[in-house]
Amino acid sequence: MYYQSPTAIQEEKDLVRLLQAGDERAFEKLYDLYKLRILKKLIRLVKHEDIAVELLQDIFLKIWEKRETLDPDQSFRSYLFRIAENKITDLFRRAAHDKKLLAHLQAAAAELCNSTEETIDFKEQQSLLKQAISSLPPQRQKIFILCKIEGKSYQETAELLGISLGTVNDHMVKAGRAIRKYFNSADLVFLALVMASLQHCIKS
Repeated sequence: MYYQSPTAIQEEKDLVRLLQAGDERAFEKLYDLYKLRILKKLIRLVKHEDIAVELLQDIFLKIWEKRETLDPDQSFRSYLFRIAENKITDLFRRAAHDKKLLAHLQAAAAELCNSTEETIDFKEQQSLLKQAISSLPPQRQKIFILCKIEGKSYQETAELLGISLGTVNDHMVKAGRAIRKYFNSADLVFLALVMASLQHCIKS
């Protein structure tokens, strides 16, 4: 488990406050602090260094763009991994329209499912995700599966179930909140790949 001393936590909060005010040096320090840790995890997940580097850049670009909304009193690391999770999910959605990228990511998912080194961790996370989903109320569970596992848009889900777009959004916010309670912040990037490749692994 990743541990930060009270001093390190305070230093990070100070950097986030400076970043919030647009300080580029604070941004660079936070980038240097987390880039290798996140990059290694991304490479392990997508099995392609160029894709991982692109994702890393996108993640920190998002941090810079959203700097004014940062809360120094909230965990920056958790926020960072949440953005990483969303970026990986977006990558799989993009792959639906890119056959070459889709083939690569499916191969990466298969390798992760079948690898002796990774399979226990992956299967445990997959099992935990299934438990988390099954704990949701029936309607929320159905909406989450349609949006996150089957990749349907909120609009498509609303039309399919005959409910409003606002209702879908509300259920997804609450479902995401409930499911994240099952996972540590360090697992969120891994969770994104589990969700994106769940159907592939079940079929394998």
